[in-house]
Amino acid sequence: MFYLMSYRNCITVISPESDTEFWDKMQAEWEELARRNWLTENDQQQIPSNVSPYEKGYYFHTDNPFKDWPNAFEEGLRKSREGELPNAVLLLEAAVLQDPQDSEAWLVLGTTQAENENEQAAIVSLQRCLELHPNNLQALMALAVSLTNTGMRQDACEALLGWIRHNPKYKHLLKSRTHLQGSPGSRKLSYSTSNGCPLLLEVKDLYLDAAQQNSDTIDPDLQTGLGVLYNLSSEFNKAVEAFNAALSVRPEDYLLWNRLGATLANGDRSEEAVEAYNKALELQPGFIRSRYNLGISFINMGAHREAASNFLTALGQQRKSRSRQLSHQVMSGNIWAALRIALSMLDQPELFQAANLGDLDLLMRAFNLDM
Repeated sequence: MFYLMSYRNCITVISPESDTEFWDKMQAEWEELARRNWLTENDQQQIPSNVSPYEKGYYFHTDNPFKDWPNAFEEGLRKSREGELPNAVLLLEAAVLQDPQDSEAWLVLGTTQAENENEQAAIVSLQRCLELHPNNLQALMALAVSLTNTGMRQDACEALLGWIRHNPKYKHLLKSRTHLQGSPGSRKLSYSTSNGCPLLLEVKDLYLDAAQQNSDTIDPDLQTGLGVLYNLSSEFNKAVEAFNAALSVRPEDYLLWNRLGATLANGDRSEEAVEAYNKALELQPGFIRSRYNLGISFINMGAHREAASNFLTALGQQRKSRSRQLSHQVMSGNIWAALRIALSMLDQPELFQAANLGDLDLLMRAFNLDM
């Protein structure tokens, strides 16, 4: 998860395979959260009472206090930039309900949901943006990251291929690659790869050709795509180089710092990852995903109390919703799951029980955190 994510760190990350029991517990938490919280097209689970369905799986809060807010998109965009993610999400949901054809509102909703540690909602929002505006390069790159974080490797490669196809600077590179043209279902690839993503090598070569074409300058977006591709192929040192190249052009980009951190963590460089996450949080203190990733890296380092403190800080930030009725629902199940894992290693069963009960106030007091 940036994550670029897995329960390694989204591009994101976590790494140590040595602690098999830990990862088995984390994977069990993750699978249970997925089973309970997300509906696929074929699932017939009960829809939560506080949300209403929208096409292809997006669920809106029915008691959104910003439902009829004037200039909801502009206000949501401002809140998102300021790092007030819970209220930004509610405002942006109001904006797309007011105008479902507003591709820009869907884009910002998607990127904000990703920062708020809600990957599934991010994917649906970004897909809706691309239905309305297929050549939106920002949406294609953001979707590729979110798909990578959820393990949808082939779809991530398709999104990255789409970024090249719709980019005026690079689309000519496809002329000599007729096998990459056309819709996914119509393409015939002559080989498969050991990682189960037939497109990966082809798209990576395409991005490397584009970088070679730009050898005298650095395109930070192209380097971001390369970083994602190298994460997909587990070439983490090369991914670090790509994100560092992008940062040389955009040193104040907190998203890039988070992606660098997640890549370092995926490459078993947790101490360096902590530095990158702290830089991201210095630039954007409300960046909940980076706070979550930081906690995961602390777990990797055996610093379980520090990990729990960061998870609690992230949950506290998510709870700062204008609507106290919504405050519990906007908190991430992923973060609660990671918090339970961290607390289980502190030998304080009363805190673990509080996490099971969702008693955030008690836990915040126990860790001397502001509420």
